Amino acid sequence: MAEYKNYITPEGYAAMEKEFQYLIKVDRPEVVRVVSWAAGNGDRSENGDYIYGKKRLRQIDSRIRFLTKRMDAAEIVYSRTQTNTEKVFFGAWVTLFNLDDESEIIIRIVGQDELDPAQGYISWVSPMAKAVLGKNLGDAVRVVTPAAETEYEIIDIRYE
Repeated sequence: MAEYKNYITPEGYAAMEKEFQYLIKVDRPEVVRVVSWAAGNGDRSENGDYIYGKKRLRQIDSRIRFLTKRMDAAEIVYSRTQTNTEKVFFGAWVTLFNLDDESEIIIRIVGQDELDPAQGYISWVSPMAKAVLGKNLGDAVRVVTPAAETEYEIIDIRYE
């Protein structure tokens, strides 16, 4: 991830911020409370609450460090302000017509921290996104992935 800028949508940044705040204000304090209680129960070597709690604290702290770095490096892209709506840019919703099997798919080009293939959210550095970025409505694009090579036509571009 480090070789790319950390472009992110406002919604993606808000989701990261929400997770960060939850970890800091809710999850970590609760685990610290449980670990403190468990530590007071004597022998820590066989104390499951203590051992699991310490492990969970390390996981939480690791995630907090990761989120902090990603948010500090984030460049929020406001796609709703896009004026050239006939061209595919970061944040666009793109409807593609598969010229091979005549099906349609809808994707949204988002940051690496926002991936959600089930919703059609793909990273701007993925082969599909690289194929459509900068292209115009009506353009045909060839997408080469490890699994297949497919040709699509861009039939709709939206910025919401």
